Amino acid sequence: MSASAANEIRITLPDGAVRTVTRGTTGADIAASIGPGLAKAALAVKVNGDLRDLDWPIEADARLEIVTRKSDDALDLIRHDTAHLLAQAVQALYPGTQVTIGPNIEDGFYYDFARNEPFTPDDLPKIEAKMRELVLKDLPTRRTVWSRDEAVRHFLALGETYKAEIIRDLPGDEEIRVYYHGDWHDLCRGPHLMSTSKIGNAFKLTRISGAYWRGDQNNAQLQRIYGTAWRDEKELNDYLRRIEEAEKRDHRRIGREMNLFHVQEEAAGQVFWHPKGHTLWRTLEAYVRRKIEKNDYVEVKTPLLLDRTLWERSGHWAKYRENMFQAEVADEKRTLAIKPMNCPGHVQIYNQGLKSYRDLPIRMAEFGACHRYEPSGALHGIMRVRGFTQDDAHIFMMPEQMVDEVIGASRLIFETYRELGFENVQVKLSTRPENRIGSDEVWDAAEHDLAEGCRRMGIPYTLNPGEGAFYGPKLEFTLFDAIGRGWQCGTVQVDFNLPERFEAEYVAEDGTRKRPAMLHRAVLGSMERFVGVLIEHYAGKFPLWLAPVQAVIATIVNDVDGYAREVAARLKLAGLRVETDLRNEKINYKVREHSLAKVPFILVAGRKEAEDGTLSLRRLGSDKSETLKLEDVIALMEGEAMPPDLVAAARA
Repeated sequence: MSASAANEIRITLPDGAVRTVTRGTTGADIAASIGPGLAKAALAVKVNGDLRDLDWPIEADARLEIVTRKSDDALDLIRHDTAHLLAQAVQALYPGTQVTIGPNIEDGFYYDFARNEPFTPDDLPKIEAKMRELVLKDLPTRRTVWSRDEAVRHFLALGETYKAEIIRDLPGDEEIRVYYHGDWHDLCRGPHLMSTSKIGNAFKLTRISGAYWRGDQNNAQLQRIYGTAWRDEKELNDYLRRIEEAEKRDHRRIGREMNLFHVQEEAAGQVFWHPKGHTLWRTLEAYVRRKIEKNDYVEVKTPLLLDRTLWERSGHWAKYRENMFQAEVADEKRTLAIKPMNCPGHVQIYNQGLKSYRDLPIRMAEFGACHRYEPSGALHGIMRVRGFTQDDAHIFMMPEQMVDEVIGASRLIFETYRELGFENVQVKLSTRPENRIGSDEVWDAAEHDLAEGCRRMGIPYTLNPGEGAFYGPKLEFTLFDAIGRGWQCGTVQVDFNLPERFEAEYVAEDGTRKRPAMLHRAVLGSMERFVGVLIEHYAGKFPLWLAPVQAVIATIVNDVDGYAREVAARLKLAGLRVETDLRNEKINYKVREHSLAKVPFILVAGRKEAEDGTLSLRRLGSDKSETLKLEDVIALMEGEAMPPDLVAAARA
């Protein structure tokens, strides 16, 4: 082989074309060789699937993809660079500020700063203006590699003690890269865009919050600036409109307006359900209960406190103990744990009495009260709590029944979401994590059964490598709400390990004792969180069957109070949830108040309505009203108030 041939490598492009280039050729070189348009549009490259700087030298045969602004990877690149841009602007405006870490997050980025003086919202426009100035300067990006000691000395000399600490703690074999944007520089793995102008101007700083160094409340408190960045102004404006709409739909605000629930510091991470909120809860719970009864589940109830020995046996004590609340029983010298999940308790019920293969599958469900430790900073209304109720189930079966049960549980989830108003649902298959129990053969079988269930149902799914539970892989169901936000709620998890650990058995057809397989299944996930999702999806304007108060009878004058009470009694007899408003207030005031509380029907009664046996009916969100006979109002509301599963049953 000639020296020139030995110095050549083969680059395979996405369309299958192969180019022979000199070893050390960069992605920028290859983009330029394809055409000037691509060279101008190129932001970075993917080399054998790994994202790299555009000027990264390619030293061996490789598959290569040119990343442009239209690529899926573009947003992460833009946000990464915008985080650096934020830090550069802050240090230019506020000398002496230390930078710490600045990662990408969903829809944006943040950067944590150490500064004696607090940032204020008034600082954000100034910082943004400086960032735009740096974009216009088109500062070039340059990657450098340093020795660990050299990098530590350099950042300490700059007063960047946090950055020096990060460098000291990096793995010994990790390359220390420092990226320059003009003269400003930061420790970073990369990759980055080749200049600040490539970022564009579709970014905005959104808010300021506190943060602890490395997320530990025992460490120094830092200041975090959040921002968002997009490919272009249209994407940015669309996002800002979504955020504005999301704020209007915030379940905490709507929960106050509708008097559904509250949370308070003395019971952090737990929910106080008010009468109307609990009505919503019970309506949803009754709906789910009908669904599971129809699908041949049996409902059980297990203890809140279980001895640690059960959790040790299940594997949760070793893998999950830091998230479990514990109680010491002094006179018995034993430790109990408040259950964070229901599965060990359900296995205890299964193990009471010998089961035959003819008994299987057994579908065991529970609305189980669970508690898990969440850091106080992570708590969020009723969406992220410490005490919650799981609409949980565990299905015990022969291993050969697993695929059918995966299909049955998945169909139940899809059907429930559709009936609750969620049409767009996506599925991920989360595979074995590094920190797991059980053999690879068991995991192979479990992952196969989940994938086979999806295949038979024709469900498309994406792989989520390494994100399964420690005892088994899972399907994760993400529903999308009215404004396009995804909420991961339902799960279907295959488990061959827990039955083994608890020595669960059944008598097979040949008379031998065998281990059952187990499927963990949740449809809504957490009742609290799902109620929050429903509130935000519907912006509190629930379909009639879910609404806590379905109608208010509001009087115009006090001498029709008796008629209003009679109407309320008739509606309640028809199974409808109604209230009366007999206050000595103007009718327009009453209508506004009940509209703010999202009551679907406001039924107005005056002297004429009382004389005629009618009501003036106004729907939520409409300025128009219509006058109907009481019997017609009852028939109308009865029809609309029927839950979707009962509607489907009536049609069948």
